[in-house]
Amino acid sequence: MDAQNRGRAEEIDPADQWVLNPDTGHYELRLDHSAGRSPAAAPPRRTSSRTNTRERAAGPRREVPVQRSRRASNGSRSAGISRDSGSGDGGAPQAGRRKRKAKKSGKKKALLWTGGVMGFVLVGVSVGAYVVYDRLNGNIDSVDVGDAANGASTDGPMNILIIGTDKRTGAGNEGYGDRKNSTGHADTTFLFHVSADRTNATALSIPRDLKTDIPDCPTKHADGTETVIPGTPYTRFNESFGVGGRDPGCTMRTVKQITGLPINHFMMADFNAVKTLTTAIGGVDVCLTEPIKDTKYSQLNLSAGDHRIQGEEALAFVRNRHGLGNESDLDRIKMQQQFIASMIRKMKEDTLGNPKRMLDLADAATKALTVNKEIEDLPKLKALAEELGRINIKNIAFTTIPVRDNPAETVKATVVLDPVKAPQVFNALQNDVSFTDVKKREKAAKSKQAALLKGPRSEASEVRVDVYNGSDTAGAAQATLNWLQLEQGVLKSTNKSNAPEKIAKTRLEYAPNQADQARKLADLMGLPAAALKKGSADAGEMEPMVLTLGADFKGEGVPISGPVKPPEVEKVQADQKICAK
Repeated sequence: MDAQNRGRAEEIDPADQWVLNPDTGHYELRLDHSAGRSPAAAPPRRTSSRTNTRERAAGPRREVPVQRSRRASNGSRSAGISRDSGSGDGGAPQAGRRKRKAKKSGKKKALLWTGGVMGFVLVGVSVGAYVVYDRLNGNIDSVDVGDAANGASTDGPMNILIIGTDKRTGAGNEGYGDRKNSTGHADTTFLFHVSADRTNATALSIPRDLKTDIPDCPTKHADGTETVIPGTPYTRFNESFGVGGRDPGCTMRTVKQITGLPINHFMMADFNAVKTLTTAIGGVDVCLTEPIKDTKYSQLNLSAGDHRIQGEEALAFVRNRHGLGNESDLDRIKMQQQFIASMIRKMKEDTLGNPKRMLDLADAATKALTVNKEIEDLPKLKALAEELGRINIKNIAFTTIPVRDNPAETVKATVVLDPVKAPQVFNALQNDVSFTDVKKREKAAKSKQAALLKGPRSEASEVRVDVYNGSDTAGAAQATLNWLQLEQGVLKSTNKSNAPEKIAKTRLEYAPNQADQARKLADLMGLPAAALKKGSADAGEMEPMVLTLGADFKGEGVPISGPVKPPEVEKVQADQKICAK
C-alpha cells in the first residue's frame, strides 16, 4: 500500500504532512492545514495528548485543499500539483525551478542513529520532524524515576539505558518471557555511551544473569507518594526491574553502581516492539554460519546463509539461544548485537527517504516506547535525537561487559564481573574513550607524557618494585601484585602492605638508574607523568622502586591516568556485516 492510500483511514494523506522545501533541499513538517501558506512558513501546531484524544473522539480532522482535489479525481494528482514542486498551497510549480535532490540533513542522521543503534527501542526519538505531532505524541508512555535520571547533557558525555523487558505483550508472545500478566524483568539491556564530542558511541550489553547488588530504590507512585524498595545483595541483574515493584529507576541505579557512570535517560520496550518495528522497516537482514532449528522454545528454523526476517521470526531470532555455542545468554547477546547493527544498515539503505516506512516506523516506535519523564514528548525526543544525529555508524561499537562463570556454582547458570577486564572497560567509558576511533585522543595523551617517558624500557622480568597500599581499597596492594606477577611478568615485585598514610594520587618513586624500569612499569599500569617521582641518587643493584597506590586506584590493571586506548574486547561495529555463529 502506498503512502497516499495508507492515510485513507483518517482521510489524510501522510505524505502531505511534510514536503520538500526547494530553497533548503530539506523536508519540512507542515502541521498547519490552512490553504495559501507555504510549508516553510507554517509554524508547528503543538497539541497536548489530552487534546489529541478529544480530537480523535470528535472525528476526522478537517481536510487540506490539496487533499480534497486529490480525492475528487479518485486519488490522482490534480493538474499543476506536484508533491515534488515545493508548493504546499495547491498552486502551480514555480516556473524554471528544477527539482532538487534532498540533502541528508542532521535530522535524517538522527533517525538513522536512533533507528539502527537502538534497534527496537530508540527509533522513535527523531520522528518529530517527519510526521504529525498530534498523531504520535500521545503514544509515548513515561515514568518519573526521580533523581535516578541524571538529566540532559549537552556539553559532556551522555549515557542512555536501553531496557528490553520480557513482558508478554502482544498476540503470539505467550511462549516467550516472564509469567502471564507480569511486568517483566530487565531481559535485554544496553548502556549506550555517547561521547562528549558526539563523534562516537559504545553500546555496552549487560548480561541479565550477571550477579550483582541491587541498591535501595526510591520509587514514585501514580498518586504522588514515594516508597523505598529494599535492595537485594548478590542477585541476578534482571531482577533490578519488576521484582517487588521496581521501576526503571532501579535498573538505572543498579547500572550506575556497576559501571560508575551516571545515567541521563532510559528507554524501554517489550517483546511486541521487536515484531512491529522490524515489520515497519520491511525486515532485517541476518547471516548465519550454521543452521538453527529450535523446535522446543523459540521455534526458530533458519538455514545457514543470508535471511531477511521480520515480525514473529525476528522476535524468535533475538530470543533464541538454543543451538548457539553454550546455549547461554552471552551467545544470545552476540546475536542481538549483530541484529541491531544490521538494522542500522537496513535503515540507511531502505528507510530514510521512504515516507511510508518512516511513518510506519514512527507510529510503531512511539507506541512501543516508555521513557523517563524528562523526555516524554516528541519535541524533547527530537531534540535528543538531533544532539546525537552527528554520529557516523562506523563509529558505533557494540560490546559486552567482561564477565566470568560464577565460581560459586557447580552447574554454571550465572556470571560475575571479570575482576580485571570489566574495570578496564568501565574506566575507558568514564574517560570517554572511543572503542572505534581513538587516534586523536591517543596522540594527545601520548604527547603529555612523551618528555618524561621518552627512552628505553626494561623487560618486565627486570622490573623490581615494592607495592604499598595508600588507597581506600582493602587488598589493593595484593591484587596489584597478583596482576603484575601473573599477567604482566613482573616477578620481582613484593607486597609491602599498607603505606604509612593514605595518599590521593598514586606515585612511583625511582632512582635515576631505574628510569628504564620506571618507564616499563608506567606503560604497564597507565601511570601519568605526574605520578613518576625521580630521586637524586642512584639505587643499589638489588634495591626496588617504591609504588604507592593512591585514592585514584580503581582496580588492578585499570590505568591510573585513564586509558589512552580502549581495552581489547570482542566487539561488533555497526557498519560491518558479521555472520552469527
